Amino acid sequence: MQISYLAKVLPAAILAFGLAAGCGNSGSNTATPNTEPTAAASPTAANPQTEASSSSKAAKNPAVAKPSPKAKQAENSIPKVFYSEQGIAIRGTDPVAYFTQGKPVQGKPEFSHKWGDATWQFASAQNRDLFANNPEKYAPQYGGFCAWAVSQGYTASTDPNAWKIVGGKLYLNYNSAVQWGWEKDISGNVAKGDKNWPGIAKEKK
Repeated sequence: MQISYLAKVLPAAILAFGLAAGCGNSGSNTATPNTEPTAAASPTAANPQTEASSSSKAAKNPAVAKPSPKAKQAENSIPKVFYSEQGIAIRGTDPVAYFTQGKPVQGKPEFSHKWGDATWQFASAQNRDLFANNPEKYAPQYGGFCAWAVSQGYTASTDPNAWKIVGGKLYLNYNSAVQWGWEKDISGNVAKGDKNWPGIAKEKK
């Protein structure tokens, strides 16, 4: 009986602890950056088959569907602000590698590109050029801030290992525990994040 009870309450307790310790509360502005290494959080491999699957799901899900021209225009009006440490986005992780290699790959200072209010680093000149030609395609959503925190109306730092590609877009979270909670309702959290982000971005600008 005790084992059955623990099986029911333990997952909820883990989520509550991860969210509280990770992203703080709605009264916070930006949580302290996570410096502890975490395990990769169930990433979506970015190969053609996966992309096709993601696109199919996006078509059924309004939260991640392709935006209309009007929505695209509104998106372009959002200030380009990004979470960075010492001016470096995603702690120097190559944003293109998430899509082409299906994993976080450390970038190199010699392959850098300035975009928005941050410097982005890449593992190769080819990845740098791909990003430079279409940064909106590869840059993480919500300025690289924690997707869960933005869905709740505030911001927190992110761990490059806590990531997921949904509908062809890259989302980062504070750590793997917070990511686990965010994935419980991806479409709902993305919808809330998309609604909150324009106002948050303007405040940060």
